[in-house]
Amino acid sequence: MKMKNERCAQLSKSICRFAAGFAAGGFLIGTTALRGADWPQYRGPDHDGVSTDKILDSWPVDGPRKLWQVPLTDGFSSFAIGQGKAFTLVARTIDGQKQEVCVALDLDSGKELWAAPLGQAKYEGGGDEGAPDNRGGDGPRSTPTIDGDRIYTLSAYLVLTCFEANTGKVIWSRDLLKEYGGKIITWENAASPLIDGDLIFVNCNAPNQTLLGLHKEDGSLAWKGQNDSMTQATPIAATILGVRQVLFFTQSGLVSVAPQTGDVLWRYKFPYNVSTASSPVVAGDIVYCSAGYGVGSGAVRITKSGDQFLATEIWRIPGNKFCNHWSTPVYSNGYLYGLFGFKEHGKCPLKCLDIATGKEMWSHPGFGPGGTLLVDGKVLVLGDKGQLALVAATPKEYIEEARCQAVSGKCWNSPAISNGKLYARSTKEGVCLDLSAELMAK
Repeated sequence: MKMKNERCAQLSKSICRFAAGFAAGGFLIGTTALRGADWPQYRGPDHDGVSTDKILDSWPVDGPRKLWQVPLTDGFSSFAIGQGKAFTLVARTIDGQKQEVCVALDLDSGKELWAAPLGQAKYEGGGDEGAPDNRGGDGPRSTPTIDGDRIYTLSAYLVLTCFEANTGKVIWSRDLLKEYGGKIITWENAASPLIDGDLIFVNCNAPNQTLLGLHKEDGSLAWKGQNDSMTQATPIAATILGVRQVLFFTQSGLVSVAPQTGDVLWRYKFPYNVSTASSPVVAGDIVYCSAGYGVGSGAVRITKSGDQFLATEIWRIPGNKFCNHWSTPVYSNGYLYGLFGFKEHGKCPLKCLDIATGKEMWSHPGFGPGGTLLVDGKVLVLGDKGQLALVAATPKEYIEEARCQAVSGKCWNSPAISNGKLYARSTKEGVCLDLSAELMAK
């Protein structure tokens, strides 16, 4: 392990991309361009795990300052940050029944402001079964989505609900299983609701109408179609070759659709076995995807002739060595940085891969399937046992710049970052760590 002594700061996004990300997510730029963005949904404002924040690459010996630490019951849900609150899902017993619950925490103190039940918290296998290193709790897998003064949740049993952000009052709720005839898959839903523009995008797993575009105002139908069975992967929105599109990672592979109509733009057939949980990653005209259970990873290059798109496979590596079980990698300057391996709890490595070829540039073990973020030209890695490392985003070698124990318990999720503050959680607790250059320098 090589420890870097000098800080090499670089912006991970241009100002134009920064502004575009705010516009696409329906948010306003703050009074100062240096202020970091909210983290309004799973993997951030641009659905890619990338933050525009500035942080220090040198931490105190005992780790970054802990602003708050609060107990949380079971859940693999990440945090969504906005409206002065941190939102996540937990499992709680209410009136003798275990339910999924959306909780709102005060951003400054971690104090719970409100809690709203979503329905039953019953999981068929998975999270807390099998080998001892797989245990440590179970719970909701989906992450809330913030849009303006509203919060949207998608439960394990595909109930889509819209709440008032300040009060937790239900504005509307749609049971997608009942309304569209959907079907629950093994280990239930783990995908988070995706909002882009005025629509919410989900896969309800109903015959001949699996993919849905719903109006975020009231949950009414904008469009439906296709017959692509759902997975645990959250869809993403991206602009490819100048065209906005929504990418679903289904049991048949990648399906890209026009957001307003649901018309299919292109497809990439990709194998499915048992479960797919990692979201696709877009890098210009290249799209990367991966799944566990021996499936492996691959990438396609998207081309366009007139109005017609074509996805052409540029590389494919089967097997578990180069698979992302559920931890979606981040992309920077031609390379992927992510947690690769299958059921290697506590030990699967962080790897750097060339996204155009699949070539491994380096590998460093000892993390387990947690989550990664890209911030200030660095990779923030949260291991499945709560260990947090700051790693240089370079293909040359593994360079660890800082490390601490961020949280205790089982962390099968990705952290969130907003205004230099990192929000991480486990099946036992949630924490807020101050990583900001401005505050940590004091």
